[in-house]
Amino acid sequence: MIDKLKLALVSFGFLGCSPVAPGTVGTLGGVFVAWLLLGTGESYLWWTLGVCTVLYLVTAPLGRWAESYGSKKDPGIFVVDEVIGYLLTVAWIAPPSWTAMVVAFFVFRLFDIWKPWPASALERLPHGHGILMDDVAAGVMAFGFVMLPCRLLLDQVVWVAS
Repeated sequence: MIDKLKLALVSFGFLGCSPVAPGTVGTLGGVFVAWLLLGTGESYLWWTLGVCTVLYLVTAPLGRWAESYGSKKDPGIFVVDEVIGYLLTVAWIAPPSWTAMVVAFFVFRLFDIWKPWPASALERLPHGHGILMDDVAAGVMAFGFVMLPCRLLLDQVVWVAS
């Protein structure tokens, strides 16, 4: 019973148990959470960061268990890291558009799979922190590389047009 609850948590409602591309399927959990948060309006950024913090704090201690259960470091079943990374990619003062959410999905997945430094270095942290922090870094890099410039450009265009 306890193992099933732990599995449900680290796999984000069993999305990480997908037999095909569990990381990609897990990222869809992040899209779902971002969609749920769209109605928070001006509080979007704070809600997003709050959800990321809670998910991190709840699942980081389960890293050692997940590695034992999945029989390897950073097992595919642990996809809360993808949820957090995606949410960080779409974190902004205002809720993202559907276009931004789709672009963010692909850009985050690219950075998550590629794992450029410092994500590759953070992956070596022990247990839950290593599982989570590489995707936190990938989410921040995806945000900085694509989402931040796009949002700033869009905000400038809207400001100039008004």
